[in-house]
This record gives sequence, structure tokens and C-alpha cells, in this order.
Amino acid sequence: MSGLIGGLLRAHLEERGGYELTALNRRPVKGVRYVQADIADLDAIAAAFQEQDVVVHLAAHLGDEPLDSLVAANIVGVRNVYEAARLANVPRVVFASSGATIKAWEDFPPYDAIRDGRHDDLPQGWQMVTHEMIRPRGLYGASKVWGEAVGRHYSDAFGLSVICIRIGSVGSVDDPRHARPSATYLSHRDVVDILRRAIDAPADLKYEVVFATSNNRYGYRDLGRSREVLGFVPQDTDDAAFGE
Repeated sequence: MSGLIGGLLRAHLEERGGYELTALNRRPVKGVRYVQADIADLDAIAAAFQEQDVVVHLAAHLGDEPLDSLVAANIVGVRNVYEAARLANVPRVVFASSGATIKAWEDFPPYDAIRDGRHDDLPQGWQMVTHEMIRPRGLYGASKVWGEAVGRHYSDAFGLSVICIRIGSVGSVDDPRHARPSATYLSHRDVVDILRRAIDAPADLKYEVVFATSNNRYGYRDLGRSREVLGFVPQDTDDAAFGE
């Protein structure tokens, strides 16, 4: 909850009201009940999951190195979150996946033209990347694919509701001109909206993988599934990246 997106989500839910929040964090979080522990330690995090209705899992090691940290947070830690939820009978985990699960598509046509800003080179009728596609960028992207796959297992084997959100580029400065490419920009308002929709989604939604970006001019990640299952319609755009 002390991270960028966790802090934004906390403020959003507190403003809306009706949510009782608990943080699981490696350092203290002021003004809210918290459990201080590392997700690599299953026994240490167990208390945070008791009597919770939904867990929003935002913790991650960003980047491919060092490998030990990546494995501890994104492999062992992710499994521990699902396992702790199962042991505590938590109905749902919202997993913060990443566009890095498919980001290697940017190295190939037509998506490389979007990455490089060569929009005139885009062919007629080019197809968007769908939620069913996987092409991870680096070990970090591969670890997020692991998180989605483990969620699938826990949903099938134990009935846990798991909603995986492939989050786009959320910057500390909420401006699409800071996203490269701006096609992956996700505004502060839009990221908390889709997370809150996943929290509040019907109980019979058992497993989903969806993209989250704003309504970007050359967005190549298909938001159709996000709209269909969560009712997510982004409110913001990357127009500022084009001087508009």
C-alpha cells in the first residue's frame, strides 16, 4: 500500500467509502491497519489474510536482476499470496499482472511501428494484441506470466476467484508524455477504476486476464475483454502526447 498504485487505490477506496482496508507491507503504513511482513515468508504474511474478502496483490520486484530478488518476490511470493488466500478462505485475489507479459510483441511488425512512433507505417486492418496472447519481455515479464498461470491453477483446483490485470504504464507523473510509447499509458484515474471494478466484480467471475490502458490513440492492447467482464471504459487518453 506504500507503493504508487497501492497509494492511489487506497485514496480512491477511502474517498468512495464502504471499504475496510488492511495493508500487507514491508514497512509501516500510517492511518490503516497493517501487517508488516515480506511475501516471501508464508507464515509471516498469514495474519494479513484472515477475514478478508478480497486481496489486491500489487507487490513485485521490477526488473530482471538480481535474480534472487525476482524469484523471492515474483515467483515464491506470488505463490505464497495465493496459498495464504486459500488457507484463509479469501474468495478473491486481484493480481497486478503487467503489459510485460506481451511486451516483446513490440519488437515485431506492426507493433514496432507503434513503439517507434512510425504511425504512418501501420498497415490497414492491423490486429490488436488480445488477452489470450503471451510474449514476455525479460524475466520480469515471464514472472508475471507465472503469476497468471498460478492463479489459473488456484482457481481451477480450489475455486479461488482470480482476476489478473495486465497494467499499462502508470507513472508518478500522471502524463502520457512520460509513457514510452504513449500507447501503453494508463492514467491514475483509470488504474484505480479497473482495480475497484475487479474488487467489486460478481462472485461467479472465477478467472480472467484483462488489459488495462487508457483510451490511447494507437493503443494496441485490446480492451474488449476488460469492458466485457468488468465494464471498464477508460476515461482518459494520451492526446497530450500528440500536443492536444
